[in-house]
Order: sequence, then C-alpha cells, then structure tokens
Amino acid sequence: MNQRTLFLRHLAQTSPEPLLLEIERAEGVYLYGSKGERWLDLISGIAVSSVGHRHPAVLKRIHEQTERYFHTMVYGELVLSPQVELASRLVQHLPASLDAVYLCNSGTEATEGAMKLAKRVTGRPNFIAFQNAYHGSSQGALSLMGSDYFKSGYGPLLPGIRTLRYNHTLDLQHINHQTAAVFVEPVQSEAGYRPPCHAWMQALAARCKEVGALLVMDEVQTGFGRTGRWFGFEHYGIVPDIITLAKGLGGGLPIGAFVSSRDNMMHFTHNPVLGHITTFGGNPLSAAAACGVLDVLETMNLDHLETLAAPFYHIQHPLLRGISGKGMMIAWTFDSFDIVKQIIQHCLTHGLLTDWFLFNANSLRICPPLTITPSEIQEALNLLTQAMDAVMQFNG
Repeated sequence: MNQRTLFLRHLAQTSPEPLLLEIERAEGVYLYGSKGERWLDLISGIAVSSVGHRHPAVLKRIHEQTERYFHTMVYGELVLSPQVELASRLVQHLPASLDAVYLCNSGTEATEGAMKLAKRVTGRPNFIAFQNAYHGSSQGALSLMGSDYFKSGYGPLLPGIRTLRYNHTLDLQHINHQTAAVFVEPVQSEAGYRPPCHAWMQALAARCKEVGALLVMDEVQTGFGRTGRWFGFEHYGIVPDIITLAKGLGGGLPIGAFVSSRDNMMHFTHNPVLGHITTFGGNPLSAAAACGVLDVLETMNLDHLETLAAPFYHIQHPLLRGISGKGMMIAWTFDSFDIVKQIIQHCLTHGLLTDWFLFNANSLRICPPLTITPSEIQEALNLLTQAMDAVMQFNG
C-alpha cells in the first residue's frame, strides 16, 4: 500500500476531503513534495511556522538540546534551562504585570489553564466569549467557541458561558460581577482576520476592570510579531490579566503557554497543591526551539512587517470583494465558498498552498512566514492573480 492509502486507512480523519499533499521536506517558505513538487506556503501551518520552515537558528537550538536531554520529569519540579530561558525571555517582551509563564503543549491547553486560573483567582463561575471566536477544541475551550455548528454533537458543554457580539459596545453590559473572565482575540482569526475598533477594545478592558473580571487575551495566532507588534494587544493601549500563546512560539514544534502575574499563578500551589499539572508541557526540545524563534524575532524589525505586507492589502481584482486583517494576517473575501475553493485548487496545482477560515468560508487565508521576502510575496501575488483570472474565466 502507498502512503496515501495508509494515511487514509490508519490516521484519524477530520474532514471528508483532505488535501493529500505528500510532503517530503520543507525549507524557508516552501514545501516540497515526494514527486518534486514545490508549494509556496502562504499559511505557515496556520500561523505556526512564523520564522519559516527549519530556520537555522531554530535547528541550532534543537540540535544543541538533543545533546543534553529530552523529557526528565513532570513539569514544574526540576530546573531545566530551556524552560527557564524561555520564560525569562518571554516576560521581557511583556508588561511588568505579566511575569509568570506556565508552559503547556498547545493553544487549547493554554485556554484550559487560563480558565482554571480565572476561576481560582476570582472565585467566580462564569465566562464571556464572542461570536465566531476560536479558542481550541477540548471541552472547556470548545465551550468558549462562538459557533454552534462546530459545538453541535458534543453537548452538554460547560455551563455559565455567554457569547457576545464582537466589536459591539452595547453587549459589554453583560460582563458582570459573576464573570470570572472574558476571552477575546485581538484580531478574530477564524472569522476572517477581523480586527476590532480601538475604542471597543479599550471599553472592553475598562468594563472588565470595573466589575473585577479578568481579561484573557488569546494571542495564539496574533502573538510573536504576526500583527507587526510582539503581541496583538499592544495595538490597543491595554494590558490583559492573562494571555494565551502557542502556534508561532515553537518554530514548528508543539508548545503553548499562558502568562499572568506571579501572584495569580501562585493559586495553583495550594488548596489544592498541584492545582494545574502537565506531563509534557515545556518539553525541553520544544522550549529550546522556542528560544530559537526568539533569537530570530529579536533581530527582526517587526514594525517593518506592515510595509512588507502592504502588497497583499493593495491588490485589486474583479473577483475580490474585500480585504481585512492586521500585519501579516490577511483575508481576501469573495462572493462564495465555491469561488474560494476553485482559487485554492488552482493555486495547489500551480505551486501555492493557501486555505479558508472555519467561520468564514468566503475568505481566503494569507498568513505566510514573517521571514517571507518581497520577491516571494510577488511570486505569491502572481500565482494568486493567475488563479483568480482562471476562476473568473471558467465561471464566465
């Protein structure tokens, strides 16, 4: 049996029509197939490979760590230098009140940890999330998801969660003294890269402070330079109580984190002791890779990303109905999912990998590695334009 047959037979599937691209290797912004194909990766594994595939700085860190140790013991008991370095360097890029890092394995786990922490700190039972929000797929994180379609079939989920409209100030009145935390994305990712207005985000932060609810900023997709700042919340002049991280942190290796104040995190140490534990969180190899990512990002001019990304925002075509996003997370909107799907298929055939969004199938996802060059951006735009031309001609 060939690879595709074994893939379909023995790997659990999550959609009826997987892409079935056989990847042989990856380098920089390109994926290479088993038959000599090459695809320009315009989605970075959904904002994961932010410094490109197999960046030398990340490879160096991984190689050095392979000479030392992998797993040693359940997280939090032993002093492991990759964890210590990563946490120490992360907080240097954050406000002083965000000075304690809990390392985990994914964004979903970061959400779960943040939910537990918010309950312990406030003693309150309820949460607020927003329509078209995505915070993960485990039961707690799924309960926060702002889409009934993706939650259907998995109930009952957690009680005490209210879903508000994103970017609607009037709805903020529902945040009250029973609210433990509000979970929000600085740019709604799976809704099609929708940034809120500055005033709404400030009003949200003010309302949380007024009633004593914690503000949890989901930076899983927006973190680590993706928006042109280290973290998305920096655009709005606010400081959250907790942030969740993952995706771009590990350079392709699995890692996540949630960050809060040391005083807040100390709640996990008593009543009960070991209030939140993980076996593989902060895996030394993943933590070392994350330090390699920081090595790269700290040498980059993140403010320059707006200029670098500008050609994606200035494109014009008769099929295009709108462009939204922030920094190097861009959504192109079309009349229908059918058009988006045709564009994606044409791109795949001609050497470009792109995608749509969970809650916005009419939009095309553009989320390349932050290390993409102007010439690679032009290559991507040429391929996308050719695809739109072909689809327009096909549909008459």
